[in-house]
Parts: sequence; C-alpha cells; structure tokens
Amino acid sequence: MAGHAVEHDYHLIPPSPWPFLSGCAALIWGLGMVTFFTGLVDRTGDNPMAEFFFARGLDTIQGREGAGGGWIILAVGCAFAAYVMFCWWRDVVREAEAGDHTPVVEIGLRYGMIMFIVQEAMFFVGWFWMFFEAGLFHKFRATWDTNILENAPAYADSMAPGITAIDPWHLPLMNTLVLLLSGTTVTWAHHALIQNDRKSAKWGLILTVALGIFFTFLQGIEYIEAFAHREAGAPWLSTDIYGSAFFLATGFHGFHVLIGTIFLAVCLGLLLKGKFRPEKHFGFEAAAWYWHFVDVVWLFLFAFVYIIFGFSV
Repeated sequence: MAGHAVEHDYHLIPPSPWPFLSGCAALIWGLGMVTFFTGLVDRTGDNPMAEFFFARGLDTIQGREGAGGGWIILAVGCAFAAYVMFCWWRDVVREAEAGDHTPVVEIGLRYGMIMFIVQEAMFFVGWFWMFFEAGLFHKFRATWDTNILENAPAYADSMAPGITAIDPWHLPLMNTLVLLLSGTTVTWAHHALIQNDRKSAKWGLILTVALGIFFTFLQGIEYIEAFAHREAGAPWLSTDIYGSAFFLATGFHGFHVLIGTIFLAVCLGLLLKGKFRPEKHFGFEAAAWYWHFVDVVWLFLFAFVYIIFGFSV
C-alpha cells in the first residue's frame, strides 16, 4: 500500500512507548500504595534502609515515634505516571493539531473518556458500598465471634453516634459551594467557546481553576484541623471505621480535584494559545465532563459521609 492515499477515516499512529511505560508506572504506583498503607516489612529497627523504603508509610503521616519513609515508592510512581501522562497527551494534542482527529477518531476519544469516567465512578461505588455496609451493620458486626472477626466489639462504636464527626456546616459546606460554583463557571466557559466568545471562555476557565485551587486549600485546612484535634476524639486515620473511610474517600476525591484542576489549567493554556475552536475542542469538553463528575461525587460525599453517617447512624 506504499504510495497509496489513505482511504479510511482512522488514524494509525506510529509505534509509541507510552502504553508500555504507563503500565510500568501503574505497577510502581500500585506497589507504592501497598507500601504506604500496609508496608512490606515491619519496623523493627534491624534494617533501617529497607524499613525506610518498604515499611508502612502511613506511620510517618500519623507521626508515630521512630517512623520515617515508606512513601518513596509511591512518590516515584506518581512522578513516573505524571511524566507518561504529560508525554502521551502532548502527542495526542499534536495529532489533533496535525488534523489527524477525524470525526471517527473523535468518537473513539469520546468513548474512551466515557469509559474512563465510568471506571472512576466504579471506584467510588465500591467505596460507598463498603461505607454503607459498615454504617448500617457495624453494630451487627460487633456481635460476631472474635475468632472470625478480630476485635469485633470495637465495631459497635466505630460509626456515629460512637464517634465524633467533622462538622459539615463549616469548611465542608464552603467546599460544597466552591465546587458547585466551579461547575457553573466551567459550563459558562464551555458554552462561551461554542459561541466563539473566547474572552468569556478564558475568564470562565480562570475562575474554574482558581476555585479548584481554593477547594484544595480548604480541604488542606480541614485535614490540618483534624490532625490537631485527633487526640480529642476527632476522626483520624486508623482510629475507627469512620475515620479511615473519611480520609480514604475525601483524600481520593481531593486527588481527583487536583487532577481535574491540572486538566483545566492545561486547557486554559491551550485556549490562550488559540488552540481550541468552536467546532473542535474535545480536550476542553473532556475536562468539563471530568469536572462535573468530581462535583457529583462530592455531593454524595457531603450528604452521606459528613451529614447522614457522620451524625445519625
């Protein structure tokens, strides 16, 4: 077929290292997560080097005496994954600029983004399933045989009213309003771009990125306050089911907000360079989809984690 014109609507990319390297990054990141949350070696002091790299990193975050490290592999995995994503998406942008994204190719990109959001949703569905089961049946678990469930009686006070939850009507409510407002600004920016109002699209994106940063800032303050009052019964990691589930859910959601903020900031940079057009801007559209998904997840977290299961079970 050499020398023949292309007679199909598909874009056949040249060999790329990014699928293989993304798998390697995911492997290192997964190993880092296991090391951070559970550890691969015990902290005995016999082998400080191995313990620094492979002991439970959560001990360091919790400020346990003599604990250090445990987060190195996770940090390397995150940095490696970020590099691969940057390079891969840079190549996708270059393909779009070269005119390789035909309507058929764009359909494939849309399906890919939809499946990505669905698998992200399934992660939170699995988490909510676990949280609802623990919230509804923790007192039943407390009656189990301790030979079957270790420390079963502790489950009786592992959820409200046996624990002290974070007040939802202060920082969490502010964060809810911030995210809801950011959903309106990103929609404003999207519709402005469709109307070729690039100035409004620019300001809508600027406000959305700023609100995303503000959300992360407020959540950081909330975590600092929770850490400062952890000895007074406030939820903290590994203290009870609610504390562990709270930081797992809000932490991963905060990570998604950070990713979405970076996603939108990149779109803002491309918009300022004149890359998006009213009829061709799927990168921005995908970022808006992702941001709305993050908004919806937070509404579920706020309703169930902060309000319903934080006080009334």
